[in-house]
Amino acid sequence: MIGIFVSSVQREFAHERAALRDYVRNNPALRRFFEVFLFEDAPASDRTPDELYLAEVERCDIYVGLFGDEYGSEDQEGISPTEREFEHATTLGKHRLVFLRDAGRSARHPKMEALIGRAQTEVIRKSFAGPEELVAALYEALVEYMEENDLLRTGPFDAAPCRDAGMDDLDPERMRRFVRTARAERQFPLNEKIPPEELLEHLDLLHKGRPTHAAVLLFGRRPQRFLLTSFVKCAHFHGTQVAKPIPSLQMYEGTVFEMVDDAVDFVLSKIALSVGTRAESAQVPVAYEIPKEVVREAIVNAVAHRDYANNASVQVMLFADRLEVWNPGSLPWPLTLEKLRRPHESVPGNRLLARAMYFVKYIEEMGTGTVDMIRRCAESGLAEPEFESAGGFVVRIRRAALAGKPVVFTDRTRSETPTQETTPEVRSATEETTSETTQERRVTPQETSGTTRDRILGLIAAEPEITQRILAQRLGITPDGVKYHLNRLRKEGVIRHVGATKRGRWEVLR
Repeated sequence: MIGIFVSSVQREFAHERAALRDYVRNNPALRRFFEVFLFEDAPASDRTPDELYLAEVERCDIYVGLFGDEYGSEDQEGISPTEREFEHATTLGKHRLVFLRDAGRSARHPKMEALIGRAQTEVIRKSFAGPEELVAALYEALVEYMEENDLLRTGPFDAAPCRDAGMDDLDPERMRRFVRTARAERQFPLNEKIPPEELLEHLDLLHKGRPTHAAVLLFGRRPQRFLLTSFVKCAHFHGTQVAKPIPSLQMYEGTVFEMVDDAVDFVLSKIALSVGTRAESAQVPVAYEIPKEVVREAIVNAVAHRDYANNASVQVMLFADRLEVWNPGSLPWPLTLEKLRRPHESVPGNRLLARAMYFVKYIEEMGTGTVDMIRRCAESGLAEPEFESAGGFVVRIRRAALAGKPVVFTDRTRSETPTQETTPEVRSATEETTSETTQERRVTPQETSGTTRDRILGLIAAEPEITQRILAQRLGITPDGVKYHLNRLRKEGVIRHVGATKRGRWEVLR
């Protein structure tokens, strides 16, 4: 809260002081930001009035001086509390607002005339005739204060400066990594040696030299320090309803890229992956129960287009029969639910954020995302995704059993071959008996080496560029365990790694 200290001769401005306090307290917008201190509202204290006055001046952010005819009681040096408070606010560099009541009732005290003359040379003062004019003048001054201090946003949220964030709160290595990827994926014109400020200027992510909200979300060391609810919450339920205990619940923080990657991995680690044979092709046919591209598109859209001013977070919930992605936002005009089912214009909720994510191929900015989701679900035999926009935006994707196909279960519990009757509900009931809890079981190479090898091969076949870290997350084993199996498979000539360590790919040889 922004403190306002009202300074005046109390008996002369008793009505005006109360009017200012009551107006700020009852105004729905102002009361969210400001609180008014009046001496007459202060509780009893073992301090002299002068000490209390000056302490409140130090605590406040805005000094409001009401100057009229009277000067007020004087101390031993002949100075009134009103003038002491003005001097103290000036010395401390407080934001000062001075309101002068029109003269006419009587001649002003000479010392008040002198104080007004001094104030005129230092601040812009406003005149008022009565409480109504005073309240209107204060409202105008407070709105101007909020605009100057970026508390009142008139433009897009992602383009607004992130309060209290500076260049030191951004990670230069994240920026260099962004440039490297953008150059490889989209022929980005800048090179990774460019200074951070120039990169941000190029992406329109600076506002008067300060990082915007988009800059913090893209490259921040700790974005959630400034944007508390910008995390993604992921939950896995065995049944078809939200119910406790929740078998697996994760809160993912970090940049938008990290949150997307972690949330996608969470879902893929909980759904089935079918692995076919080489009967029809030299390539092993593999398929996630829900296409990876569909999962990724739903989560990317939620993170990129959400309302970051909303106190809610993105929620990713996997049930036995469906995947739901909740986005605290609404469809921007002129998009409608019907338009999402056919090619449409791109209307990003956070244009600067979406533009940066386009450069590293997280989104396409062509309005094709939802249409691609519908097409891929149809190709996989799934029902069309469902879209809802009421109190937030929801994408709902129905799950389906992979009947009669060899399946590698990536839910970290087991591997098995389902029969025609193995539906998501049957698997759910079986999983409940395995007592999967939030503390998921981790296995070592010695415990389930055979099935772990199969699961590794299935994941590599599905995602040739998968990293050891992601393999460990999907399998629920330690990175050392993954390394152990990969080394064994390479020595046996089953797999090989092609290309650089971090940017290469895996090949299944046999």
